[in-house]
Amino acid sequence: MNSEAKRRALRGVLCSTVGGVFWGISGACGQYLLTRFDVSALWVTCVRLGAAGVILAVAAAVRCPARVASVFRSPAALARLTAYGVLGLSLCQYAYMTAISYSNAATTTVLQTLSLVFIMLADCLLERRRPGGREVVSLLLALGGTWLLATGGDLRHMALSPRGLFWGLATAGAVTIYTLLPRRLLPLWGRETITGLGMLFGGIVVNLAARSWTYRVSLSGRGWLALIAIVILGSVLSFSLFMQGIADIGPVKSSMLAATEPVTAAICSAVWLGTRFSPADLAGFACILATIFLLSGKEKDPPDDKLP
Repeated sequence: MNSEAKRRALRGVLCSTVGGVFWGISGACGQYLLTRFDVSALWVTCVRLGAAGVILAVAAAVRCPARVASVFRSPAALARLTAYGVLGLSLCQYAYMTAISYSNAATTTVLQTLSLVFIMLADCLLERRRPGGREVVSLLLALGGTWLLATGGDLRHMALSPRGLFWGLATAGAVTIYTLLPRRLLPLWGRETITGLGMLFGGIVVNLAARSWTYRVSLSGRGWLALIAIVILGSVLSFSLFMQGIADIGPVKSSMLAATEPVTAAICSAVWLGTRFSPADLAGFACILATIFLLSGKEKDPPDDKLP
């Protein structure tokens, strides 16, 4: 490996790792907002999508103006990207924030990781094949980890609220949708255009539907800082860093290194917000996070079509 390749590999590792850390911090900031202030998950989603959509769409227009212009010349392209922004990105962000409001950032982020298992099952159905050995083990670990988080290891009661579990699983389902939905669009417009415009269009639709400008919100200085962190760290910088990581070291290694997201969310929740985790919670975290490494090692050269 020459010096340039080493430099790219090191940059990819750092970008993927830091991107995951920023996502984890963003989740903890969401928990802080939703538990300390009278704000709704829908309002936070509207602000996050709207602000980050504008920033990422402008960045895409600067970096790949021809692709962005081609989207606006095609009504079909506009419709597809709007559907992706609403059904994929908007649904994911809303489910994520709602799940945090009923549980905590760490648990929600770990449950979100189940999207890897959902994607694996979807691939098996589409390809009409049986799951391989690693995939079966991953499925069993995912089921066991979810059971531990939901019950705390005791079937007689629910340790996690039913709404927290539902919206956590809904987040994983939404991530699956926004990962699989744009596969045919990626070769046409690329990641930056699809994500930037998708987030912008989704943000416009969600803000109009929710009439976000009618919300009366009162935040302290720290509250506004947390909201800014959600937009900048959790959407703009984390996405940009993860994209650079994919370009440098590929989607498999980047996804593995981005496992810093749930770890960071757990540390921030415990140290900053005082969230306590039982041994069963930690065991559940370990089971679900293990699926990242099992499924990431499933293929030697997977297609480069995974969005963060």
